[in-house]
Amino acid sequence: MLTVLVVEDHVLVREGLVATVSKLAVDVHAIGAGDVLQAIRVLEKYEVDLVLLDLMLPKTSGETLLPVIRSRFASVPVVVLSAKDDANTVADVMAAGASGFVSKASSGNELLQAIKSVRAGELYVTPSVRDAALKIAMRREIHTGKRDLAIALLGHEGLTPTQSRVLSLLCEGNSNGQIAAVLGIGAGTVKTHVSAIIKAMGVTTRAEAVAKLNRAAH
Repeated sequence: MLTVLVVEDHVLVREGLVATVSKLAVDVHAIGAGDVLQAIRVLEKYEVDLVLLDLMLPKTSGETLLPVIRSRFASVPVVVLSAKDDANTVADVMAAGASGFVSKASSGNELLQAIKSVRAGELYVTPSVRDAALKIAMRREIHTGKRDLAIALLGHEGLTPTQSRVLSLLCEGNSNGQIAAVLGIGAGTVKTHVSAIIKAMGVTTRAEAVAKLNRAAH
């Protein structure tokens, strides 16, 4: 059973989202909540597998609820839904710990795809704003010396979460041996991941992969 919490204050929209989510599979249990307090009560009562969170909630906002979920229910992934879908907003919510962002202008099929992607351990961002949000996130992450979020957003490059982490460590100047030690895997496995990264990014060397990542931020 997959339990999905839909946090949306407008009743008709919430009911529509619950109906859409229920199409995902026969064993989906979709629960609606109209505000932050209701959402927290559901999270405390049920073993929720994923939260769909409206960014603009009354008296507070999804941006306020998001860090609460991340701190109190850290294992529960959150997909943010919003009509405010500019690149800066997307970069903000992803930096705050969201696993996905879906514009409210998107179709029901895209919402289901986002849920599937996040459930598979990937990040998902509405394609129309993904590249712009990626560049903003990368600028921020490179400035702070933390590239994990930016690299994770490179899911459209075909990188797995582990390959994204390997690329992050490559960008920090680590050797295969050092990466193996950090990740607790063999040097041969690291080499395999590096080869896959090079192929996915359409380059020929690890240095070119790092350079491509840096160029994407400018």
